[in-house]
Amino acid sequence: MPKNSKAVKRELDDDVTESVKDLLSNEDACDDSFKKSSLIVNNHEGGGKECDVEEGGSDGEEEERPAWNSKLQYILAQVGFSVGLGNVWRFPYLCQKNGGGAYLVPYLILLILIGIPLFFLELAVGQRIRRGSIGVWNYISPRLGGIGFASCVVCFFVALYYNVIISWSLFYFSQSFQQPLPWHECPLVKNTTSPYVVPECEKSSATTYYWYRKALDISDNISEGGGLNWRMTLCLLAAWSMVCLAMIKGIQSSGKVMYFSSLFPYVVLICFLVRALLLKGSVDGIRHMFTPKLEIMLEPKVWREAATQVFFALGLGFGGVIAFSSYNKRDNNCHFDAVLVSFINFFTSVLATLVVFAVLGFKANIMNAKCVEQNTNKIVALLGNGIEPSLIPHHINLTQVSQVSAEDYNKMIEIIRGVKEDEYGSLGLQSCSIEDELNKAVQGTGLAFIAFTEAMTHFPASPFWSVMFFLMLVNLGLGSMFGTIEGILTPLIDTFKVRKEFLTVGCCVLAFSIGLLFVQRSGNYFVAMFDDYSATLPLLIVVVLENVAIAWVYGIDKFFEDLKDMLGFTPYRFYYYMWKYVTPILLLVLLVASFVQLSMTPPSYSAWIQEEAKEQTLVFPLWGIVVCISLVVFAILPMPVVFILRHFNFIDDGTSGISAVSYKKGRIIKETARPGEDDDTSLIQGKSPSEAPSPMPGNSIYRKQSAGGGGGGNGNDADTAPNGRYGIGYLMADMPDMPESDL
Repeated sequence: MPKNSKAVKRELDDDVTESVKDLLSNEDACDDSFKKSSLIVNNHEGGGKECDVEEGGSDGEEEERPAWNSKLQYILAQVGFSVGLGNVWRFPYLCQKNGGGAYLVPYLILLILIGIPLFFLELAVGQRIRRGSIGVWNYISPRLGGIGFASCVVCFFVALYYNVIISWSLFYFSQSFQQPLPWHECPLVKNTTSPYVVPECEKSSATTYYWYRKALDISDNISEGGGLNWRMTLCLLAAWSMVCLAMIKGIQSSGKVMYFSSLFPYVVLICFLVRALLLKGSVDGIRHMFTPKLEIMLEPKVWREAATQVFFALGLGFGGVIAFSSYNKRDNNCHFDAVLVSFINFFTSVLATLVVFAVLGFKANIMNAKCVEQNTNKIVALLGNGIEPSLIPHHINLTQVSQVSAEDYNKMIEIIRGVKEDEYGSLGLQSCSIEDELNKAVQGTGLAFIAFTEAMTHFPASPFWSVMFFLMLVNLGLGSMFGTIEGILTPLIDTFKVRKEFLTVGCCVLAFSIGLLFVQRSGNYFVAMFDDYSATLPLLIVVVLENVAIAWVYGIDKFFEDLKDMLGFTPYRFYYYMWKYVTPILLLVLLVASFVQLSMTPPSYSAWIQEEAKEQTLVFPLWGIVVCISLVVFAILPMPVVFILRHFNFIDDGTSGISAVSYKKGRIIKETARPGEDDDTSLIQGKSPSEAPSPMPGNSIYRKQSAGGGGGGNGNDADTAPNGRYGIGYLMADMPDMPESDL
């Protein structure tokens, strides 16, 4: 081992300061502490040489790897990464879909048994090894390098439909600058005699009609493409343009902007909750939310979707958590971070769900009152012609139909049903119940759009509220999209040495082209397909392998020693048994249950039938089932492919004869490979990354702070990179052991 590597390790631990500006933006500016740095290059013979370099100097210049300025900024960044559209859209949707409060029980159980331990594991792995997702698993075992590539594929699938949701938000945002709002009431059809309400809107509601007919112009089933929805196509183009421009030019971030972007959604949600609680019937919706239907908890699909939402909410399996934690100091208390961020995320999801269910309760009361009035009019028409007046209780005044309460109507129905048992079906009277209305409330991706748009029509200054709400959705969505796209770009840049600008534009153009599938009239059905199948099973498999890699490949005992070395204390024994036994078993059970559910129940989707103005569950056609299976296969394919290539030495574990290239800010550092060492050897033997040989063997490059301003470095050691400015994705490459993969 080089004689000065211990000193280098201490300097890396203590002296490296980090700037969130550099982490969250692509700008060249950095802290003054990074203006001058020194480079120590240890060759494979153990000798070393030191050359001072200064930013803005010669070709040999290097820039220190950025990191966090403060713990608060790191926590806010983790919260901002994990809190996204899913908290406002996906979590309430799954609550409604899986029986309200019944869904909270398995979610909280799985958050404690799976979510927090795995979140802690990813934070600790990133902080310990200090690399990105591909590099971490390649470092532990080269045969597991496919885990990182599988995460990259899942990121691409998620980005395809996630940006479609942003485009929906942009459309509603653009339509919110009107008074009254366009979804305020049902439109009228004018004819030569008298105008009448559009039947589809009259059978449903104004917001439901606007969502399905005006915004999506949805077809009756997935086989009816119906052509492109040009308005949504333009919104999708705008969404991808914003993502592309932001990824090329960078995001000008500062502490104040980050504090605003993290706290703004909470301010909006709390204001919405206060306003929603003042609406009639909101308590009914909240009561429905907290009333668990225990029989639903026995369905494997509920637990499978709860586990998937834990992964989505915390960002498990995507690689983003590992990347963020890799910029922490080695002695950072990542256990505290894991628990804190997990419960902040859960609190945010519950807060958003409270708002949604309060609005659903209000909407259910409106629909129930409409049902009571319509059926009371039927009873009045049937008096003396099928219904005897004596059957009506004396305290109910049918001369004022609008004054009849739901309770009085239900009493009349019970009496009439008891007396006219044989003839009741022919009377055409319906049962009106708030609970029934809540159970059949709108599901799917339209939940937030329909529920919140309904609420905003009853707010004073409704256009203002609408603009703020959809601006919040766009803000949340873009923040998550930036991280998701970086999860795609970073491994490709590190692996194939492509110019970031060209790759970014190419990726966004390709994604927009594929995304046209989601903006045709049947596009909403494809969004549901990708949401259910492109990430669910692959994420389960990825997280299972992550857990097994740490607990059984690297070794749980050795990992606990690393944690004790980093944290200064031994973590609770709870995590030892979770990581080694409980969590892998639970994940495998969920994985098997998912496969069983998939094989026993044909893939289905919820279609909007225009003539009936209601949703209906339809089975995917044969080609749709093939697409569903293909999504799962393509997402998990990198894992067995990399394993086979490594196992049969199609790609050598060492990189003998291959030049390892590591991207820096405007630089490429070329390292001469050295054969004979495996990627996982140093970690298994207990060496820290700073002490261990590089998994891409060659010259070990270390940097330390330099008080003096050095001259230029050796131009032969560092050539000008084709990348120009560095982006967020380059940060994970700023390690001495990069690139992350041989592939």
